[in-house]
Amino acid sequence: MTTATPTELDRTRIKELTLRETETLNERTQKSGEVYEEARKHLAGGVASSYQLREPWPIYMERGAGPLVWDVDGNEMYDFHNGFGSMVQGHANPAIGRAVQERYGMGTHFAAPTEDAIAVGDDLAARWGLPKWRYTNSGSEATMDAIRIARGHTGRDDVVKIFGSYHGHHDTVMVSIGVEYDQIGDHEDMASLPYGAGIPQAIVDQVIAVPFNDAGAMERRLVRMRDEGRLPACVIMEAAMMNLGVVLPEPGYLEEVRRITEEMGVVLIFDEVKTGITIAPGGAVEKFGVKPDLVTLAKALGGGFPVGAIGGTEEVMACVEDGSVYQVGTYNGNPLCMAAARANLEEVMTPDAYATLDRLNDRILEGCTEVIEKHNLPGYAVGIGSKGCVTFSPTKVIDYETFKANQDAELCELAWLFNMNRGIFMTPGREEEWTLSVTHTDEAVDRYVEVFEEMAFELTRP
Repeated sequence: MTTATPTELDRTRIKELTLRETETLNERTQKSGEVYEEARKHLAGGVASSYQLREPWPIYMERGAGPLVWDVDGNEMYDFHNGFGSMVQGHANPAIGRAVQERYGMGTHFAAPTEDAIAVGDDLAARWGLPKWRYTNSGSEATMDAIRIARGHTGRDDVVKIFGSYHGHHDTVMVSIGVEYDQIGDHEDMASLPYGAGIPQAIVDQVIAVPFNDAGAMERRLVRMRDEGRLPACVIMEAAMMNLGVVLPEPGYLEEVRRITEEMGVVLIFDEVKTGITIAPGGAVEKFGVKPDLVTLAKALGGGFPVGAIGGTEEVMACVEDGSVYQVGTYNGNPLCMAAARANLEEVMTPDAYATLDRLNDRILEGCTEVIEKHNLPGYAVGIGSKGCVTFSPTKVIDYETFKANQDAELCELAWLFNMNRGIFMTPGREEEWTLSVTHTDEAVDRYVEVFEEMAFELTRP
């Protein structure tokens, strides 16, 4: 992070640029507007997921190839969105395509295991050092089943999560995610709040939130819960938070969390739906050297196909093997998905692929840092593996509280608009980060930095 006092940005100028860029984007996406009118007749809100919404209309995509995507208006963009981090392999990857085509001719679904499912499990066990695996069809299913396994293993109901972390859309984890700063609660006694309507209060009451990067606060809360006779079944967390941009663990934090949960007999779940496959061959477990009891995967695992997975120790997964916990799903281990995942692991996400991602991410982080320092912007660039972002905050973000108190939401919106209007497809919102793919090039990441430089110049010019 830069140590100079950042420039005081003109808020009126930010609003003017935001209005200009919004009008430009709307002009560039008129066909999306037409498609939206048709879509909203039978799709609720005109989209398949609420996270796809945008005013006045969503951007509808048509196709992708390698690092590029095209929307229905024909706008060509470098893809740094990559399906909310799923497409680290690049679009229409030929190795995955061949595997799926071969599998299609042999049958696409049996609700029975295939040899590819065995091969994928062997590969994941080697990468994560966890011996037992099961499959799901999404990250939400993976975290839902992992929590059930933890509950079955311990015989306890309550769950501890990190305040502000997103772990999917099932009820237990739709608690204490996106709230205003004044609703967070005391640092030592954070609020448990539902994320939207439809979540029973009885479920909310079973979920306790604690801050990220403060092992002491977690330990004190767990001690209180133990003394109250409600020690939780598990702590579920991301080893590096990936929905506040990117927030890395402070040195020693994960090691302390592992010590605390082991000593208290609480199952530790690392949600690697975003970090798995994308930041190292063995994800955050490999990158940070701390092994949980359970790990959840999805997104980049399937190479564009809906695949999730749960890995665990012999001890914790015993309740699945003995049948006391039912981990089920008609499409779990679907042959097409397993063929895609196997090709992804064996042919695409190789050591050379990770070397490429590390080099490209270093390049884009260095470029963005240079722009920040040149224009003395209030922010810093941070990333790991294929992931990264510019965090528009004058101080380092270490948890949800510091994120909500300091990050500039207006600048995030402006940055997204600048990117979209200049050939960079990015994730919307102040919480998201870029994801590179193995098909990205120096030209692609340099273009990202060029657009950032253009925005910085416009913000700070006299």
